[in-house]
Amino acid sequence: MQGHQSNTARTYRRGVGIMLLSSQNLVFVARRIDTEQEAWQMPQGGIDNGEAPQVAAMRELNEEIGTNDVDVIGESKEWLSYDFPENLARTLWGGQYHGQSQIWYAMRFQGRDQDIDLGSSGRPEFSDWRWMIPADVLNAIVKFKRPLYEAVFKEFKTILCA
Repeated sequence: MQGHQSNTARTYRRGVGIMLLSSQNLVFVARRIDTEQEAWQMPQGGIDNGEAPQVAAMRELNEEIGTNDVDVIGESKEWLSYDFPENLARTLWGGQYHGQSQIWYAMRFQGRDQDIDLGSSGRPEFSDWRWMIPADVLNAIVKFKRPLYEAVFKEFKTILCA
């Protein structure tokens, strides 16, 4: 039946992503703590019920890196999505999501590197962090997020080239 979705159809989890930039326009990335592979990523997270996306982004930054001393300098015009690999799609969040759809923010870090504390929330998601040029970010992330990150860098090209 055309247009019919089964009860098992998965949807995209709504969330936010943050391209956090240093004063030298380097991109913040952190290594995930929950995998043995080298899995680096920019900060991201879900949007709670009733929460505005920018509020969620500030909350996620504070939870994941221990500070949200930032200026918001850009917001993606559209929701950007990525699909999970099938093995992750079956296990993450009980298998209810096919991937994530996110509003992305470009933010300028106003603090000092010493302000970044990956364990401040008591539930660290990352074991290490660093500043990278965008090309190195694309080489360090998990392959299934690469098209998303390319779209983010394209969206914020004028900021990255400033």
